[in-house]
Amino acid sequence: MTFHRTALAQQMATQLLRPSFLDTSLRSGLFLSGQRRVGKTTFLATDLIPALEALGAIVVYVDLWSQPQSNPADLVHEAIRKALKELQTPGSAILRRLKEVSSIDAGAAGFQFGFKLADVGKDKGVSLAQAFTELIDQARTDVVLIVDEVQHALGSADGDTLLHALKATRDAINTRPGTPGHFLFIGTGSHRARVQELTIKGNQAFNGAVTNEFPVLGRDFIDYVLAQVRPQLGAMLPSADVAEAAFKSMGSRPEELMKALNVLRSLPPGAQADEHLPTIAQSLGAAATDVEIQKVEAMGPLAEAVFSRICSIGGEVRGVFTAEALGAYAAQIGREATAQEVQGVLGMMTAANLLMRVKHGHYGVTDPFVEKAWVAKLQADRLLLGG
Repeated sequence: MTFHRTALAQQMATQLLRPSFLDTSLRSGLFLSGQRRVGKTTFLATDLIPALEALGAIVVYVDLWSQPQSNPADLVHEAIRKALKELQTPGSAILRRLKEVSSIDAGAAGFQFGFKLADVGKDKGVSLAQAFTELIDQARTDVVLIVDEVQHALGSADGDTLLHALKATRDAINTRPGTPGHFLFIGTGSHRARVQELTIKGNQAFNGAVTNEFPVLGRDFIDYVLAQVRPQLGAMLPSADVAEAAFKSMGSRPEELMKALNVLRSLPPGAQADEHLPTIAQSLGAAATDVEIQKVEAMGPLAEAVFSRICSIGGEVRGVFTAEALGAYAAQIGREATAQEVQGVLGMMTAANLLMRVKHGHYGVTDPFVEKAWVAKLQADRLLLGG
């Protein structure tokens, strides 16, 4: 099932590549935040990237979520090198697309660059500014770099260096008089506070860039889905109003809606879909967070203690290795806890995408839904214990 958001994608592509006076601020960078599994990556892949390419742009895409343990800078540099390699390759798909939408002849032999691709991103290699400048000067079109789950770049010195290199690239290219193309950066993320931090803190490379909420799927998506499932559900088809309310209660996540509609199929004849769907949606929403909570619990009491500490003061805390922190863990688990043990459980939770390192010594919960559910669990436990 693919629901295309063509109009939205075309609008965004036009604002980015053919900006009006009021839209030129997007050239400073565009950051979109939205909850996990609301369709961000699907929209980028099936709608926005094709719309950008239809207007002649070269698009480089990388998903930092795909390999959370990898260095974000390495992932971005590898994606850039791969795109440049395709542009050097005669008859490649990216060259064919450029020839279809542009009057520029890419050349039978592909593009030629004055640097080695292997040097891109290396300490003493070619800078991103130089690499993209050469590309834009040859292609005479815009280049758009999209980094999905961009907040993962916050957690390391390499990530910070990468963002500053991309900002330097933006400044070097976009401020040139008569530049034949612009460099545009789009960052998306599933943690609103982390994504906003990239644009509002003075020490961040993209301070002052544009931050928007990712537009979640709406009533048109509900109508589309109900039309698709009508033959299977028949009399169990819910009304659009009830389905839309249930969808919103589950965080506007398409996968959860499909699960809820599937449950309706198993109801006995004569049951009322509109009566049962809200309860089904509530149960599925809770079950989704339960899966993540169970991951923490399966890692043992120390992991629970560390996760609780990080959740307890807004989802970001430093000092997880201090004497006070280690004492708190010991009181909770009934034995001493070492800094090495804490580092181990932090590594496990980071690898499981439960936590992310915001910066040195700072950790945050990756999914705000899970954070809220864990805090609610802690509050319920305290009530049951009379505390």
